[in-house]
Amino acid sequence: MSLFPHVKFLLGAHQPKQFPTDDGAEVAIAGRSNAGKSSAINAMIARQNLARSSKTPGRTQQINFFELVPGQRLVDLPGYGFAKVPVNVRRHWGELLLSYFGQRQSLKGVIVVMDARHPLTNIDSEMIELAATRLLPLHVLLTKSDKLSRSVALKTLAEVRKALAGGATVQLFSATAKTGVDEARDVLKTWLTNRSLA
Repeated sequence: MSLFPHVKFLLGAHQPKQFPTDDGAEVAIAGRSNAGKSSAINAMIARQNLARSSKTPGRTQQINFFELVPGQRLVDLPGYGFAKVPVNVRRHWGELLLSYFGQRQSLKGVIVVMDARHPLTNIDSEMIELAATRLLPLHVLLTKSDKLSRSVALKTLAEVRKALAGGATVQLFSATAKTGVDEARDVLKTWLTNRSLA
């Protein structure tokens, strides 16, 4: 049985006026294109095709809202770092994200997806700073960790934790190997129900 048996795609917003009613609780998930964001969403929600994966960077061209249960949403933000997307489209997405972070009082936390082989790029840092402007809890998934040896993965985890000391929680994650899925899911559920992580 699915942990979220009634999960459904709520809507895709291309403009702030299209955002759903700002009530309940929602958690946003962001990440560079090709960092494995869609796969991470599908693994956490235990659905194979809830979020669509693509080999084309920047496929998520709007903010997608998924209702997990009534009053609780997971929000899929546009992938960033997409070199092949036109400048005007990137500008629009930037403005859309600023509006989202500036407006949503129901936003309870942000999950940032980073490829464990290439963490903490400049654009990752910009997303982290954007979340910090709202003093939101931040959790980092170091995805594709199965592509690293255990020792290198643990070294990367320690380095990212040190770099973000006090500003975020960090974990190893692999949708393919199911590494860290339960841990990530617990963070999501905790934020949505306003429980303490302690």
